[in-house]
Amino acid sequence: MAVFSIIKLSELEGAKRIDAEYYKPEYLSLLDHLRKAGCVPAKSVAIPVRRKFKPKEGEYFDYIEISEVDLSTGEFNISKIIGEEAPDRAQWIVAKEDVLVSTVRPIRNAVVLIREDKENLVCSSGFAVIHPYKIQANYLFLYFKTSFVPKLLDRYTTATEYPAINWNDVLNTPIYVGSEEFQVKVSFLINECFALLEQSHALYSQAENLLLEEFEFKDFKPKYKKTYIANLSDALSARRIDAEYFQPAYDEVIEKLKEKNIELKPLKKFILSIQKGIEPGSEKYQNVGKPFIRVSNLSIYGFIDRDQKYLSEEVYQDLKENYEPKQGDILLTKDATPGIAYVLKEQFEGIISSGILKLQVNDREINKEYLALCINSFIGKMQIERDYGGSIIFHWKPEQIKKLKIPLLPYPTQQEIASLIQKSHEARKKAKELLNAAKKAVEIAIEKGENDASNYLSP
Repeated sequence: MAVFSIIKLSELEGAKRIDAEYYKPEYLSLLDHLRKAGCVPAKSVAIPVRRKFKPKEGEYFDYIEISEVDLSTGEFNISKIIGEEAPDRAQWIVAKEDVLVSTVRPIRNAVVLIREDKENLVCSSGFAVIHPYKIQANYLFLYFKTSFVPKLLDRYTTATEYPAINWNDVLNTPIYVGSEEFQVKVSFLINECFALLEQSHALYSQAENLLLEEFEFKDFKPKYKKTYIANLSDALSARRIDAEYFQPAYDEVIEKLKEKNIELKPLKKFILSIQKGIEPGSEKYQNVGKPFIRVSNLSIYGFIDRDQKYLSEEVYQDLKENYEPKQGDILLTKDATPGIAYVLKEQFEGIISSGILKLQVNDREINKEYLALCINSFIGKMQIERDYGGSIIFHWKPEQIKKLKIPLLPYPTQQEIASLIQKSHEARKKAKELLNAAKKAVEIAIEKGENDASNYLSP
């Protein structure tokens, strides 16, 4: 059945758009709803910030790229880049309380709040940078993460090959400002959310430090040599002739463990089963449905929303028997970014990609969280870095994975480490709950008023 809407010529000319998509009824209804709630353009409460970045030779800067943003929390990874290697996209210098909003599709919901002053912090040209002046920074960040903002920004999208919006589209986004009291309540939740995320990172680091201290690796730095000699027999045995594979620094890590009489066992000794994920084909990707977890969606802390893809219920039902991980499985990346290990904490409905393995582990032989941490740690990374191959996309082969050497600590110590990781997970889970509650409160305030929103937030 056809869907249509009728637009006055005056409205058509005012928008300077004649494409039918721009006037879809769902967009017009949403805009009308926001107007009735008293929303104002973002430019009424925030200003555009265009501090142009000029890279200097020999000077390092920290770079934020859209693809490195967790869309669910706004967390981001930083790449440290030297001036002469600066990508063309490194364009805007950002500062404390700046809000970064993605202008490119499909990563429409990448929103970042800069929470601290930091020198030489630069973001991609794919962000519009705005700074609050009549609104709380936390609130502005949160508002751009509400469910309806991506729809509004999608409405403004132009072009087909590289669909994008411009800075004016961001500045014209309708903002529900609300009362100062309501902003403070929401801002408090966002502060709590970020505090819990920091706590989650700190607890995980504490677990990793405990592991390294037990092996006396806390301050250990392997010595990379520029020249070295390898025996032909070793090359034939390893079936490798690339010089990097025989870098003595890799052997130094294992030798140091052996010197301390640390028991080492190959990973295969703990594996009950191992199953690779599947690639159903990009034509089956959807914007809603069951999550399809790719390598970019997995971290040592769990799942990350980075351009998340979804599968239909029908495709999910066909694949879930073999390719859906179960609670307690270890998910392990083997391609692109090999060696990210995560123990699935809760039951999950979704499918893993072919770049991820799901491992069932005998937890009577080793603690799963401890095992995952060993893989993620410096000890695991050194072995993985040596093993994987590929020039454009890295690949870590299953036969190499099974030979990964796992150092063993007494089981009580393994449990102590696992407890810290579990607490890290709980803090992260609580942070996401608070963030979602804050978003829901803003949506309720627009729909029903601030009293209902405040009641929703009350314990």
